[in-house]
Amino acid sequence: MPVNVGKIKWFDSTKGFGFVLDDAGGDDILLHANVLRDYGLSSVIEGSELEVETVETERGRQVVKIISLELPETPVAQQADFPMPDVDVSGQPLEPGRVKWFDKAKGFGFVNIFGSSDDIFLHVEVLRSYGMAELQQGEAISVKVSDGPRGKMVFEVRPWDHSK
Repeated sequence: MPVNVGKIKWFDSTKGFGFVLDDAGGDDILLHANVLRDYGLSSVIEGSELEVETVETERGRQVVKIISLELPETPVAQQADFPMPDVDVSGQPLEPGRVKWFDKAKGFGFVNIFGSSDDIFLHVEVLRSYGMAELQQGEAISVKVSDGPRGKMVFEVRPWDHSK
């Protein structure tokens, strides 16, 4: 199977697909949500670099497998109205959680840790810093939580089956 290297042009998890710009040129490569899910993600930010296996179809090339995915080298600009508190959660374990709701337009949402009904704040900047663009209600994720300026908040978010 051909291997291509490129960058995410855009991805819309609501529509269930997006496109990869091939570094070698040519037409964009279709990326279905199910291929992204097979890699362990439900969304991905623009500019992320990928190495992918592709196939040629009647409608053009499409990704069948993601080999590797790297976040953009340039950090995503942080929203001026929400400076992230400087909290070290590196020694904490990832906890399983579920998205209560997340509104990409508002830039935040809430998560519940399994076994608890407490709402934990999740800002879009945290998602972006871990390569995600949005989350769906009910989606299972892994998180690291600590105290923020207004209560408990997520400081690290990963796909639910992340193994770090």
